Amino acid sequence: MAMTPRLDLRQTQSLVMTPQLQQAIKLLQFSSLELAEYVDTQLEQNPLLEREDFPDGAENGAGSTTEEAAAAPDGEPLSVDSAVDTDQAYAEDYLDVDFSDNLFDSDPTDGSSLAGSDLMGAGSRMSRGGTFEDHDASADDIARNALSLRDHLVSQLAVEIHDPVDRIIGAHLIDMLDEAGYLTGDLADIAAILGCSVERIEAVLARVQEFDPTGAFARSLAECLQLQLRERDWLDEPMQVLLRHLDAVGRRDWSALIRHCGVDGEQLQVMVGRIRSLNPKPALAFDYAVAQPMIPDAVMRQQPNGGWVVELNNETLPRVLVNNQYYAKVSRNVNRREDRQYVNECLQSANWLVKSLHQRATTILKVATEIVRQQQDFFVNGIESLKPMVLRDIADAIGMHESTVSRVTSNKFMATPRGIFELKYFFTHAVGASSGGEAHSAESVRWRIKKMIDVEPANAVLSDDALADALQKEGIDIARRTVAKYREAMRIPSSVQRRRQKSELI
Repeated sequence: MAMTPRLDLRQTQSLVMTPQLQQAIKLLQFSSLELAEYVDTQLEQNPLLEREDFPDGAENGAGSTTEEAAAAPDGEPLSVDSAVDTDQAYAEDYLDVDFSDNLFDSDPTDGSSLAGSDLMGAGSRMSRGGTFEDHDASADDIARNALSLRDHLVSQLAVEIHDPVDRIIGAHLIDMLDEAGYLTGDLADIAAILGCSVERIEAVLARVQEFDPTGAFARSLAECLQLQLRERDWLDEPMQVLLRHLDAVGRRDWSALIRHCGVDGEQLQVMVGRIRSLNPKPALAFDYAVAQPMIPDAVMRQQPNGGWVVELNNETLPRVLVNNQYYAKVSRNVNRREDRQYVNECLQSANWLVKSLHQRATTILKVATEIVRQQQDFFVNGIESLKPMVLRDIADAIGMHESTVSRVTSNKFMATPRGIFELKYFFTHAVGASSGGEAHSAESVRWRIKKMIDVEPANAVLSDDALADALQKEGIDIARRTVAKYREAMRIPSSVQRRRQKSELI
């Protein structure tokens, strides 16, 4: 058979990950803070993008969909009209969403009112503490004005130690503290670095150990506690012996401690209580790391006449527009080919960004609404009614791929009448029913285990076998090893450890 070159025409289909598609996928999995940072970067780089300014009275709390959602009658499609200037294209971030199912009724048989219900602690809540001050200081302001541990110690060093050599040694010791306030490194190594004797290092160490906070510059937990006990005049001979046997305190081996310390049970109880009143990590009082606020991406409300309404949180929606007027003005004055290409690329990138933001917002709304629809019993009755649910359940219901639902639910939060929850919280595995009934959510089973342990009496601590038997009687098919796994995941001690904790001595 002769081999000759020839031309063939074939037609195939393939998915190409274009830069625009990659951008849309990346935006989908961004958290609200990451998205805001990304949009700020794009606004700096793309001259055709600009922020949308709210018209007077347009921004009110949960957004422009709030009044329309509350006013929409049950069962009717919810449509959010778009208020877009015709000279500014792709202004869909006003969310003219065709998805009408973010307003729906709850089951009328379940007593859908949450009035007087027990709001559980399973989800985080937005709360604000009271203050006697006549002004509010933000966490950022507190962190900005807070004194660091190093500055606090250096200021004391300048007052308490006058010898310049000792000050250098003290400054070196301050720089060797870890985040808990403990001294790292060997004194002999410090002496070799500074070219002085170990005895002088120890003398300076003894002086800086008197600085505030008490317990700083300790080289071990026992020494940290010893410094604090000495300051409070609690460091007697039995207490020194107790510090040498801290491992027995951790094991709650009270009989051995009574024998070592030469005290009775009541005295030992007082000594252990004093140990527990101390601070094992004194430097953490100067840790002013500000936790990032948990801003919900979606908001769920109960309607006065029953049912729920789910809407997007305006605060997490970056509002950007493509300035077509500026594009038209610039394109008329561009002559060079490279400049025209740059302006067209900016226009294309801006259009894709606005479209991607609109698609992201619509997808979050769809997923959040379907989660509320499938977990209505949880919002009414609590965690006992949380249903087992996987990504496929939501994906099949809204006609999307599981990977898309996974990206949408990562680092996204929803404010509900029961607190703020990450969307992934509602996805739990199923635990079978012993009588062949409806399966139970693994999260609700964990909650039941914790509830039984919280109310167990001191003289009848429940073992893992007893917990498994009790759950079997409630219709939950669960093995002892599964109970142990759930208990350990919640960091609940074993029955032996709990029995020791609830003993009559301590």
